[in-house]
Amino acid sequence: MSLDNPGTLAEAARAVKERRISSWELTTAALHRAKTRQDRLNAFIEIEEEAALSAARRADDALARGEPLGPLHGVPLAHKDMYDRMGFVTGCGSKIRANHVAPETSTVMQRLETAGAISIGRLNMSEFAMGPTGHNAHHGRALNPIDPARITGGSSSGSGSAVGGGVVLAALGSDTGGSIRLPAACCGVVGIKPTQGRVSRHGVMPLSFSQDCVGPLARSVDDAYLLLQTISGPDDRDTTCAQAAPPEALTDDLSALRIGIFRGLFETGVEDEIAVALGTVSRVLAGDVASLQDTPGMDLPAIAELANVVAMAEAGTVHFDWMRERPEDYGPQIRMRLSQSLAIPAPIYLRALQIRATMLQAFLQNGFGENDVLIAPVTPFLPPLSSDVDIGASPKMNTVVSAMTSFTRPFSFLGLPVVTLPVAVSAGGLPIAIQIIAR
Repeated sequence: MSLDNPGTLAEAARAVKERRISSWELTTAALHRAKTRQDRLNAFIEIEEEAALSAARRADDALARGEPLGPLHGVPLAHKDMYDRMGFVTGCGSKIRANHVAPETSTVMQRLETAGAISIGRLNMSEFAMGPTGHNAHHGRALNPIDPARITGGSSSGSGSAVGGGVVLAALGSDTGGSIRLPAACCGVVGIKPTQGRVSRHGVMPLSFSQDCVGPLARSVDDAYLLLQTISGPDDRDTTCAQAAPPEALTDDLSALRIGIFRGLFETGVEDEIAVALGTVSRVLAGDVASLQDTPGMDLPAIAELANVVAMAEAGTVHFDWMRERPEDYGPQIRMRLSQSLAIPAPIYLRALQIRATMLQAFLQNGFGENDVLIAPVTPFLPPLSSDVDIGASPKMNTVVSAMTSFTRPFSFLGLPVVTLPVAVSAGGLPIAIQIIAR
């Protein structure tokens, strides 16, 4: 490993513990990358250099004193601008909360700090986590590290940009309808949307209280999983958090795994290169798993629309007072979407919630009756040009949002865990990713 390429999270932490490198050196290098690549990536809303270096000194001092060390000791990370840390601003990518100083620390950030991780700054995001393209009217869009003319995906745009651009090894994002999976897919990194309730949301900006999830983006599966293990587990401060132990260790033995492929999604409306990539994935996996078969999909567009109804109705509730008192402080697209959310009738919202359990049960029976995991596209198309989807509050807004999230929203609504994994590169050098859905 080197300062410019610190390997994996575990390797970086091990190098610090073995005193082959100091946390100060690792953190200084990460801060240098953050500052020198900011013009190219616009990944950060704020780089917290002084606080990060102070934390790195404390990490090195703790090592010198022989104190117990966590699995991420001395390793620099950065996180989406929506996780409270006492005494720091949590701006949520907005104007409205641009100066909001958190009175306490969120559970996930507390767990990362206990594990020894160091935060070097707040990452860019779609305003209030509402925007699958990653555009932001206040801070500008984070730029795709592979092709800056393309979108990063959103809403965890800065997380995808910072990890894909090599600034940090991993970052926290959030996912309500695809906001981890879309940036992971567009920026060529790994993303995990956990099972609903797996990770505490205490001290995390709310959007849709029935679909919000906290999860990692990272350069490798091992790193994403290590971060997930670190932040998972019961939390008395979040009554919706499952009373379940953190995930167990990974295994590379796939011999008993039964895989279902949503082949129908690839045959209608999916770009050819994505369909070809799925075929390659199927051929590669076929000899290592117990079974691999085509699986008939349920009506995913209908599930996606239900997900949107629930998410937007709940977002309207969260933002009701601000929409009444200071609507001009929202960006045009977010203001328009929230205005629409306030028009959703209560019976429609409640009916969508009522049939959620029924649809989940049907999905589990149809999709997982003979399968352990399912594979599906993340989007029907390669990462689009920013200029093609920077539509603001125009009449195309709902069409673009629906198209971006048509394959991700359904699994948010159903509360299922999903890993997004880059599996190929297009002829034009763009990443192609898949979703691996479990139960």
